Amino acid sequence: MLVLLSLSDGAKHGYAITVDVLEQTGIRLGPGTLYGSLTKLVERGLIEAEPSDDRRRPYRITAAGQAALASQLASWSRIVAAGELRLGGVG
Repeated sequence: MLVLLSLSDGAKHGYAITVDVLEQTGIRLGPGTLYGSLTKLVERGLIEAEPSDDRRRPYRITAAGQAALASQLASWSRIVAAGELRLGGVG
């Protein structure tokens, strides 16, 4: 979800995704986590690699990836709302 969120505003290469995720969420993705996630997201058709002339390979989110991100965000919104309600509106 973090990678999809990062790519939702445009194509990025691995390091740029890592920086964006850290800036937006405070979560630092290690190289193994990031590149494992990129591989799985490509295999599932949620992102795709763009052509590149150097060793940095940019990735972009696909329409299926946008739909999956929207679905996950909706699910998390419901979870957050339920949690806040149970905690008496904290948040």
